[in-house]
Amino acid sequence: MAPKKLIIDTDPGADDVMAMLLALAASPEELEVVLISVTYGNVPLDACLRNVVAMFHVLDNEMEWRKAQGKPLGFEALRTYKPIVAVGPEHALEDEILMADNFHGADGLHGVHEAHPHLSPADTWKALFKDGLPSEADEPSYLKYFTPSKTPSHKEILRILKEEPANTVSICALGPLTNLALAASEDPETFLRVKEVAVMGGAVECEGNVTPVAEFNTYADAVAAARVFALTSLDPASTMPPIPKDKATLPPYPEKLSKTLNLSLFPLDITTPHLLNFGFFLEKVESQLAKKSPLGIWVNTFMTGIFRQITSIVGTDVEPGLSLHDPLTVWYMLTGSDPAWTLAKGAPEDIRVETSGQWTHGMHVSDRRGHKKPDGVNTFEVPGDDDGWLSLKRGNRINRYVTSPGEMVFAPFLMERVFG
Repeated sequence: MAPKKLIIDTDPGADDVMAMLLALAASPEELEVVLISVTYGNVPLDACLRNVVAMFHVLDNEMEWRKAQGKPLGFEALRTYKPIVAVGPEHALEDEILMADNFHGADGLHGVHEAHPHLSPADTWKALFKDGLPSEADEPSYLKYFTPSKTPSHKEILRILKEEPANTVSICALGPLTNLALAASEDPETFLRVKEVAVMGGAVECEGNVTPVAEFNTYADAVAAARVFALTSLDPASTMPPIPKDKATLPPYPEKLSKTLNLSLFPLDITTPHLLNFGFFLEKVESQLAKKSPLGIWVNTFMTGIFRQITSIVGTDVEPGLSLHDPLTVWYMLTGSDPAWTLAKGAPEDIRVETSGQWTHGMHVSDRRGHKKPDGVNTFEVPGDDDGWLSLKRGNRINRYVTSPGEMVFAPFLMERVFG
């Protein structure tokens, strides 16, 4: 069976790295990661890109270590396919100021580059995405695992969607949706060739993690999220951000599009309870550290930094646990046919993103009044429903997942796949 082709749009970040490792540890029959599209988010763009390159550098060292140890190499998708790595813009569509996210440390990986400089790539990595290295002799060995692109991420997304058959490439969006919004704006019909966009973002029926109502990825570029969500509507203009045309960075979509976007949402409601507890993590990584696994040392450094950060927030009376927000979307890509993945009652839901509220920027808004939409395919509008919450045409159509194959099942699955 042909593997699922996957684009990962990411702002690493510790849980982003774990999500990418899970994808690259898949079998060749399960997943082919065709593109890693890098965006800003947890830390500025250059730091995010450095963390992606560092991951491949560490995996290169890990493969050599496993070979020397006589261990199974694992990471078959990494060794079978060669994804492109491309870079997006440095900031949100309309907001120039990037909000700092101290949860992941200044470099996004809790000082791992300073703690283990031998596990970080030489500074020549920067040239790979600009002018290139002067000769093939200077190319680092980790380049056997990815192809650096000098083309902006959103253009690489469009190229891949145009070249591959329609409905064969899926996107996992693990950070702000800026790259996706740029691609959708430049060529919406090509963007709609995507099979599915799985978005880690938002807080629908729970509190936010950056404001009382907003989750970080959506808050970081609420306009981009609103624009991507709008493509799920039969009338995208009905949920687009209310930005005057003369001030908007991107133009409106065409009035008629050939189809709607298939968007699956994994908000904090479902991701937060999927925990990797500190004790379980130490138990699994201990043997890797004892044998000096490069991957084990690298991951342990930033993960223990995360656990220290969590302890500073929740105190010492509770065992710290990392919510596996971003890896959950990759788990879905691997196991989505499992009937244990279920959607919210009444899905698809009309979930909209607030872009202009003083206190509600980035909020995921849904109609909780319990009103029924009209019956009959010929009744599209309800008198007095100016915002279209009861309309059969206006409003978004979001597939929000509420259950998985098991909150207690995922952490063992993740650790087994990554470390064997």
